[in-house]
Amino acid sequence: MNSPTDHSPPRTDGRVAAFFDLDKTIIATSSAAAFSRPFFAGGLINRADVLRSAYAHFLFMVGGADADQTERMRAHLSSLVTGWDVATVSRIVEETLHEHIDPVVYAEAVELIDSHHAHGHDVVVVSASGSEVVEPIAAVLGADHAISSRMAIEEGRYTGGIDFYAYGENKAAAIRELAEREGYDLGASYAYSDSVTDAPMLAEVGHASVVNPDRALRRLAAEHGWGVLAFTKPVALRSHLAPTTPALAAAGLVTLAVVGWVVWRAVRRRRRHGRATEA
Repeated sequence: MNSPTDHSPPRTDGRVAAFFDLDKTIIATSSAAAFSRPFFAGGLINRADVLRSAYAHFLFMVGGADADQTERMRAHLSSLVTGWDVATVSRIVEETLHEHIDPVVYAEAVELIDSHHAHGHDVVVVSASGSEVVEPIAAVLGADHAISSRMAIEEGRYTGGIDFYAYGENKAAAIRELAEREGYDLGASYAYSDSVTDAPMLAEVGHASVVNPDRALRRLAAEHGWGVLAFTKPVALRSHLAPTTPALAAAGLVTLAVVGWVVWRAVRRRRRHGRATEA
């Protein structure tokens, strides 16, 4: 498994890129946990939503949401965000982004990004979160491009639609499109992710690595010959983060809605199990 920190990059006729997942790969948490309380304070969600988000964050961190569940959660997103005022969401996230995101960026991810740049590689952040938050974070990290989900907006409000959902195979397709446009040699390029749902993205490149993998992802990495990395040191980036852009919270919306659906499913299962036990 080649790494830019091991030796000089392989010779290639095309340009080389390094593709990084965001949640739990560059940052040590999920954006749902980061933004649920400020959304509550701003009146966008209620107390029950906050509790669901906290439980869902736990499931997310231990890998409790599988691909089928996460895909179903996309539908839940529509009902959750429909009608939310973009300006209000933007203001809330602009005021809280530094507080909740700065302290949870992995030092190892920052060092790896710097290493790729030192070798002349482009860096691309690839995330299922919304472009309004992914792109500013990517810019702060010095990334050259960002691939992310795009929320539909009409007359200043979220319609509940998702113009593009950067998840699973969609991530891989977007990487191929960007590689075609930028002239990247994917066989000589790199990818990093903590999630088994990013297997299509990891399979697109010649040098893939999994970050803090669970047992299933570690087994998949062994089958494909992918590297295994451990990121353990969050580092504050407050002094480096740039001012936020308008409509910054779409990523928080996407992740909050996604994990909220997981919580709802888990609570229902527990209640049904409890009734069955009593019977």
